[in-house]
Amino acid sequence: MNDLLPETVDTWQGVERSAREVFGQYGYREIRFPLVEKTELYARSIGEATDIVEKEMYSFQDRNGESLTLRPEGTAGCVRAGIENGLFYNQVQRLWYAGPMFRHERPQKGRYRQFHQIGVEAYGMPGPDIDIELILLTARLWRVLGLKGLRLDLNSLGTPESRAGYRSALIDYLSMRRHELDEDSLRRLSTNPLRVLDSKNPSLRDVIEQAPELPAFLDEESRTHFAAVQSCLADAGVKFVVNPRLVRGLDYYNRTVFEWTSDRLGAQAAVCAGGRYDGLVQQLGGDDVPAVGFAIGMERLVELLRVDGEAADAHPRLHAYMVTADPSATCSAIRLAEELRGRSLRVLLHCGGGSLKSQLRRADRSGAHCAILVSKEMPVAVKMLATGTQTEMERSAVGDYLQLHCSDHGS
Repeated sequence: MNDLLPETVDTWQGVERSAREVFGQYGYREIRFPLVEKTELYARSIGEATDIVEKEMYSFQDRNGESLTLRPEGTAGCVRAGIENGLFYNQVQRLWYAGPMFRHERPQKGRYRQFHQIGVEAYGMPGPDIDIELILLTARLWRVLGLKGLRLDLNSLGTPESRAGYRSALIDYLSMRRHELDEDSLRRLSTNPLRVLDSKNPSLRDVIEQAPELPAFLDEESRTHFAAVQSCLADAGVKFVVNPRLVRGLDYYNRTVFEWTSDRLGAQAAVCAGGRYDGLVQQLGGDDVPAVGFAIGMERLVELLRVDGEAADAHPRLHAYMVTADPSATCSAIRLAEELRGRSLRVLLHCGGGSLKSQLRRADRSGAHCAILVSKEMPVAVKMLATGTQTEMERSAVGDYLQLHCSDHGS
């Protein structure tokens, strides 16, 4: 679990602001739900045999003896909130959320025990068009952020019935080669065999490559759905790779699944992943509502922006740094700073005393457009920090002067 220091937070805020703007263009609205849910919610949605539920959740008993869990992902909570608040009754919903998630995993670069996600989910639309919209939305976000070189992998998991047929064939195949499996794969063989295909163990590469492929088990309706997704993405100019080994680690996925990955992040290559989960709302007690969504890993996305040199400083530049010639001018400087902030100007007031020379050095390091020198008797002096040009004026003229000469678009 990591601290986010101010310079990192600036980049995060820039990403969040861009995401909010892009989501708004597509008509998605923000939803917020608790960090803590009943443990039962995740066991029912994610699947009791998954690594998350078996090994990774932070669960505890409250004072009433009820088992609660820090949320390990966002979809289950989003669905629960939608059911309880009637959001899915005879209506479609386009929702997004952001915040911390918690999993007790082995920490490594790009994988932390407290991590942050931006999630986007759409409910009530069964066709391939909404799958396509979500993928196009992610592609637009990458363009807005200036990210290049991400790879889009697609697959279809089919219906629960066709997936069950594939699961049975995969178990038969892996059982014949169980002497080649590692400890993790042997454990997954009887509980969640599709996750064996996710293994990063190089010694299992041959076993995985020769395993049955899921597309051969798809039902006709799922094939048609997936073909439409591919056709429209190609028509929109989005490059992708059909990856028959792509599965999702959560039990609720079906039909379209996708991942955006990068080869510049090491082992934790996935930046964004998602897919359809049409049966989840009904599974958690709601109506039979189709659903699709994705989650972006913020730590990985910000790291990728840093690697690519696109991690722009989102912190707005100061208009002015205000200094005082002597302590008697402090109240006057505070009052002027408040007046300027009332005009939506960003003003940093020097606090803590010090010589005028040391205050001006701090002004230079602040990145502000100009320094404002306030003394008790003399007019206010405004010094342009880039050129050293200094102009004296009455305090009533300072606001107009800053808006003309020290704004983000000024000289």
